[in-house]
Amino acid sequence: MRAVIIILDGVGIGNAPDADKYGDFGAATFQHTAEKMGGLFFRNMWRLGLTNIYPIEGMSPNRHPEGAFGNMIEKSVGKDSTSGHWELGGLIVKKAFPIYPNGFPDDVISKFENEIGRKILYNKPASGTEIIKLLGEEHIKTGFPIVYTSADSVFQIAAHEEIVPIEQLYNWCKIARNILQGKNNVARVIARPFIGQPGNFVRTTNRHDFSLPPFDKTMLDLTSDAGLSVIAIGKINDLFAGQGITEHYSTKGNSDGINKLIAQIKVKFDGIIMINLVDFDMLYGHRRNVVGFAAALREFDNALPNIMELLDNQDILFISADHGNDPTHYGTDHTRERVPILVYGKNVKPTNIGERTTFADLAATVCEYLGTKPAKNGKSFLNEIT
Repeated sequence: MRAVIIILDGVGIGNAPDADKYGDFGAATFQHTAEKMGGLFFRNMWRLGLTNIYPIEGMSPNRHPEGAFGNMIEKSVGKDSTSGHWELGGLIVKKAFPIYPNGFPDDVISKFENEIGRKILYNKPASGTEIIKLLGEEHIKTGFPIVYTSADSVFQIAAHEEIVPIEQLYNWCKIARNILQGKNNVARVIARPFIGQPGNFVRTTNRHDFSLPPFDKTMLDLTSDAGLSVIAIGKINDLFAGQGITEHYSTKGNSDGINKLIAQIKVKFDGIIMINLVDFDMLYGHRRNVVGFAAALREFDNALPNIMELLDNQDILFISADHGNDPTHYGTDHTRERVPILVYGKNVKPTNIGERTTFADLAATVCEYLGTKPAKNGKSFLNEIT
């Protein structure tokens, strides 16, 4: 008996009721991507009931869906990956993680510089790809790391892999993580390695997130506490700081992640497989690349039949997201949106589970299904789908 949970990072399905408070009124990742592409048809997500949640250009409603479907509203403050994943895991984040629109305070930067033994460059919000274009050459000449943030609660360190070895960069991130406590407890410290020459810098897949640990037990802890396996693929292990995870696999993008997911489904065990497919967000949403976003959705949709066919009779597949990242929206930030929830299994009945008032309903459902202690928050919809 397993819960296979796929998080499509940044794939929202319409602005949340409080989106205006975040400057995101009207944002709708899935719908706007389809509109800009002149209509899209994703046969396999359509089979599960995707367009029965909200209309999407190019796809009509499915009168005979094969899965349960609905949408979920985030109750936590913020619109970042950490709060989104923690809420999916059953925790409500009531106090926003700190953000730094003017850069990090002098005391934080001076402590960091003292501990790494060198100065830093920049210390302002920036696009990750643009900042290495701007300062990559200076970084190579000086060896000073590029420190920047975004609209999210993140302390990001960019460094060229031939100038700063990966392990050294990771160690600097650990130093920053230790400094960033208390009032400066940013959600994530992120290593952003890159390679190449001036005018042709590219970020590598050696990114690593150093997250705050969840403040209470999530569905992952509850599952592993019950003696069941919890397999994390992609940045799931980073976002939960390893808590409750019995085995984890890093990935080099969506394709690699999908292959590793399929490999783990083939292994027989009881518990959870949870994967984050990050390319939607990292490669296309933040860069406002509609064509790339649509292509990534197509790749995932094409992989779905293989995933579905491999499920055992007692497995349940859950497909959702952690926030939006509308590639047609202004700026380069996440967007505060509802997220889709699609559920499939041999014993799952096709039904509309409606609009859920918290992402934590996913955790409540998974915990009830696996027979663990109940999740901290959320209302299970298990009886509606089985």
